[in-house]
Amino acid sequence: MKLRALLSALLSLVVLALLSCGGDGGISGTGAPEGTLRLSLGDAPSCGYDEINITVQKVRVHQSATADDADAGWSEIVLAPAKRVDLLTLTNGVLAELGETPLPAGKYTQLRLVLADNDAAHPLANSVVPSGGGETALTTPSAQQSGLKANVDIEVAPNQLADFVIDFDACRSIVKNGKLGKYHLKPVIQVVPRLVSGVAGFVGGSIVTPGAGISLQQAGLPVKSTVADSSGHFLLQPVVPGSYDLVITAPGRATAVVTGVPVATNVVTTVNTAGSAIDPPASGSGMLDGTVVTGAASIDATVAVAQALTAGPTITLADAPVDASSGAYAYAVSVAAPLVAPYAALPAPLVFVADPGAAGRFTLTATAGGTTKPPAGPLTLTAGAVVHTDFVFP
Repeated sequence: MKLRALLSALLSLVVLALLSCGGDGGISGTGAPEGTLRLSLGDAPSCGYDEINITVQKVRVHQSATADDADAGWSEIVLAPAKRVDLLTLTNGVLAELGETPLPAGKYTQLRLVLADNDAAHPLANSVVPSGGGETALTTPSAQQSGLKANVDIEVAPNQLADFVIDFDACRSIVKNGKLGKYHLKPVIQVVPRLVSGVAGFVGGSIVTPGAGISLQQAGLPVKSTVADSSGHFLLQPVVPGSYDLVITAPGRATAVVTGVPVATNVVTTVNTAGSAIDPPASGSGMLDGTVVTGAASIDATVAVAQALTAGPTITLADAPVDASSGAYAYAVSVAAPLVAPYAALPAPLVFVADPGAAGRFTLTATAGGTTKPPAGPLTLTAGAVVHTDFVFP
């Protein structure tokens, strides 16, 4: 899963100018009611990378979800000079501040994050460092012109602060082209309110390792992910209030799941203490691999791995793009029985019970061009084995 201790210091990006393109969007002194929009940048950890760097030039917002680049009504937060951020430092509640600005009250439904060019003076303005490899340019073809687009629901009320986080899912946002040795940014981002609400806890030393990860999921889909720091502490924040399943994975370790974790408004739910860190036992691993064929020269597809618990939810263990040139994917997954515990408020302990009915049983789902194939499986996998599954679109 998307999983890789990262920095705990807050990165500050200073806004030096606010510009507005057309209309009176964001310009003070018009007499129209105004509120304040504050934006910050967050991330979910990535799989297989030591760094994912982007250089932010500006953020644009508009009240129309269909507004084109040159339309009137855009408001912009401009960073001068542009600021380079390693997305993988933004875990455990760490955010990079993008600044705040007054703008007309109302609902904003489109946001664009505009990145700098990789040019002769700054050839690695946007880059990746694959684990064990060297720094390589990250191509972002749409980011320098129109920006990385996200549909949003931001309500700016008169004389109030609207505080939101631009949250990257880095694991699903980096597409590798193995044939060309290139990496492309295909952003998977969401814009969420900046809330105190979240989930915290501790994992054991086996989870503080490359490839390990911690996620909150609803209906089997990851909502927020992180990695533990060097002490085993983790914080998933901000999170919209609700009920979640906490999923913990690590190479060579059984999966651990805490079901029904409640998150209340302005509260961080702590699931355990350092003295009761979650540290799953060792597990053998097998490989799920295959290819996706779409008929296009550049293959734009993802493959997800899920596991259905016998008396609980279905959880996602991995979800990432396939290789853009070959369509290949490969996931090493633990085959031991997952450990499942219902949430219990402290000081009550979490009581984990093995789920042998779910051991080594997985489903695969492929998505390409907005179409999702029916899940393949359940597939039975044993330690050291390889199960190969291909998907063909359309």
